Amino acid sequence: MNNIVNKYLIVKFFKIIFNTFLIFLSLGIILNLFEEIEFFKNLNLSFTLPFILSLSYVPTLILELFPFIIFLSSMIYFIHLKSSKDLLSIKVFGYSNIKIILILSFSSFVLGLCVLFVLNPIASKLVKYYETEKAHYSKDVDHLIAINRNGFWIKEIDKLGYKIINAKKLNNDTLEGLSIYIFNKNQVLTKRIESESALITKNPWQMKNAYIYDMTENKPFFIRNYEFESSKTLEIINSLYRNLNTISFLDLVLNYSQLNKNGYSKKLLNEKINKFISLPVFLFLMVVLASILTMGSLKNKQNFYYIITSIIMCVAIYYFKDLSFALGQTEKISLILSVWMPLILISLFCAIGVVQINEK
Repeated sequence: MNNIVNKYLIVKFFKIIFNTFLIFLSLGIILNLFEEIEFFKNLNLSFTLPFILSLSYVPTLILELFPFIIFLSSMIYFIHLKSSKDLLSIKVFGYSNIKIILILSFSSFVLGLCVLFVLNPIASKLVKYYETEKAHYSKDVDHLIAINRNGFWIKEIDKLGYKIINAKKLNNDTLEGLSIYIFNKNQVLTKRIESESALITKNPWQMKNAYIYDMTENKPFFIRNYEFESSKTLEIINSLYRNLNTISFLDLVLNYSQLNKNGYSKKLLNEKINKFISLPVFLFLMVVLASILTMGSLKNKQNFYYIITSIIMCVAIYYFKDLSFALGQTEKISLILSVWMPLILISLFCAIGVVQINEK
């Protein structure tokens, strides 16, 4: 009988999560679609491409909001459970409030693991496709910085033409093993520069042991200390490629060393890994928090009260997470602590609330 009750609780809970997920996904696609249409409005393209790009980008955004989807779904589930006779019927079989909460919380924890190992790799592939396709139509250099197995790549556009910069790796504030190709407006290669390294903290870059090949002359010339004009500095480059949404949790763990060699800092990689690892725990706590807000009182309150409470809690948690990450990025606290601090505080609140709920 216990298995039947457990299945009933979990299946009904997952149905509500799925419906809430679809609502958020649909709203996200519709809202992002307007942005994509605005981006492509001056190009002679069909409606299909903006729609496909929206489908590719929105899943990653929804997964970032997944803890709040779980929280809202849990609020809806517990309100329905409390207002109907189901809760009394379940308690007849020996189920306490704490047992019901733990069943649903651990189910959310398992769901979080499924998100990491199944949905996250799919979403990462989709957002990578999104970035690649949009870069083909973009005139904004924000889409022209990439890191792959062949090293670090920059395409820089200016009034005279464009430059393609390739480096073996980014080591702190220095690009190592540079090859720079300079093209004119007619896409004709006019100059090639090979350099041992370049300090990119400010413009111009400070290159060491540079060989300049001018296509109009037959012989290259060597300059030990060469200044290269570029609109990109380390700060700008970090802000452009620091997003790791194109890399899944599995790729991040399995290719950690390679990503670090390619230029991603260990701090950034460790922060992202901890964000991934904290997701199942976050989902677990969101269910417990929702149960405290809905089942903490025996009185049947109006749905308006629960709606306002849900909105306030989601906003408060979201901005507290942002504040914690900001403290980590400004080195007021460690990056890893900035990831876990919101969860630690929520867990302390939940620990007190669960004790009170179990007594009702």
